[in-house]
Amino acid sequence: MNIPAGKKIYFASDNHLGAPTSEASRPREQKFVAWLDDVKQDAAAIFLLGDLFDFWFEYKTVVPKGFTRTLGKLAEITDSGIPVYYFVGNHDLWMHGYFEEELNIPVYHSPKEFTFNDKTFFIGHGDGLGPGDKGYKRMKKVFTNPFSRWFFRWLHPDLGVKLAQYMSVKNKLISGDEDAKFLGEDNEWLVQYSRKKLQEKHRDYFVFGHRHLPLEIKLNDTSTYFNLGDWIGYYTYGVFDGETFELKTY
Repeated sequence: MNIPAGKKIYFASDNHLGAPTSEASRPREQKFVAWLDDVKQDAAAIFLLGDLFDFWFEYKTVVPKGFTRTLGKLAEITDSGIPVYYFVGNHDLWMHGYFEEELNIPVYHSPKEFTFNDKTFFIGHGDGLGPGDKGYKRMKKVFTNPFSRWFFRWLHPDLGVKLAQYMSVKNKLISGDEDAKFLGEDNEWLVQYSRKKLQEKHRDYFVFGHRHLPLEIKLNDTSTYFNLGDWIGYYTYGVFDGETFELKTY
């Protein structure tokens, strides 16, 4: 994909709308919607790298209440012809058709490679990648098991959503409380994962979320790892202008 002159590609992740409560997250949602309104002016594409919601589950005819401003703005953007791409995170991994059907937003459940202006990007949320994090990896296998999804679907939405919201806040493996601590460059799992992927094939940029930390780490002379931070404490995002990628604060 070649980016038209004057256009940019934007990246954001980890909004966790609805946490710790819908009311408390409303100002953050309003700020994010304002950002979407700003970047649509020169966006060639927008990438959302997961955990937009603190919890999301799609029943056959029901989705969680709330987030009207965000969903409406995303619909407005895609209706205008600007593509939006979504990578599920560990808090919204149970997406199954709603974004595609209602918002015309493709949803990815694993990292994917893109090329923009001859620059290669390896993009994903980042959960469960690299060494370590074994407790979460075991839990993710349970959550993504078809039986678990089937069982949860049979809970009444009022009960299921309330239970999931409680777990999302209280369970450290899910809540991400430990994800906001820098482990040191050599101990960052996503850095190690990116370096291993580089052995297979060159990529100019590795872009992830999940860590809740804005990070820029050189992997070698021609490849860089970026973590987008979050929209809870940092309000950081990534932007590629066709030549270079950088993190900015809104």
